[in-house]
Amino acid sequence: MQKLIILSTLIIIFSLNTIANENEYFLMLKYKEANLRYGPGFDYPIKFIYKKKYLPIKVIDKKDEFRKIIDIKNNSGWIHRTQLRKNKSFILLEDQLLFSKPTKYSKPILKISKGRLLFAKRCKKKWCEVKTEEYEGWITNDNLWGNIK
Repeated sequence: MQKLIILSTLIIIFSLNTIANENEYFLMLKYKEANLRYGPGFDYPIKFIYKKKYLPIKVIDKKDEFRKIIDIKNNSGWIHRTQLRKNKSFILLEDQLLFSKPTKYSKPILKISKGRLLFAKRCKKKWCEVKTEEYEGWITNDNLWGNIK
């Protein structure tokens, strides 16, 4: 009987964790400036002003027209949905090489530093075709902040 209770408890915990993760998703900032607020409304004071267009952020909750977000530095707050757009950007969490083709045996083009904002053109298996300034190529899709799906 005790094993059944433990098993049931584990199933419930796993289900709740899965549901919570399904409600989280990535978007990116739409404009050069966006206000992060303490609460879900224009009456709440501004907590922080983002000044980086295309910055990827994770949506963790929503209320009416506002989305509660968290960024790569763990800043969190509320932002109006019109300040956000579908995510196609991500930030590298470690240095990576940019390759000419989606294989480590292809020609390396450039070393991209940790913290760099990149734009995904398309992804397949373990590789993403990306664009940064005047360079285009392929990187592995691990150790990234943002959603590439």
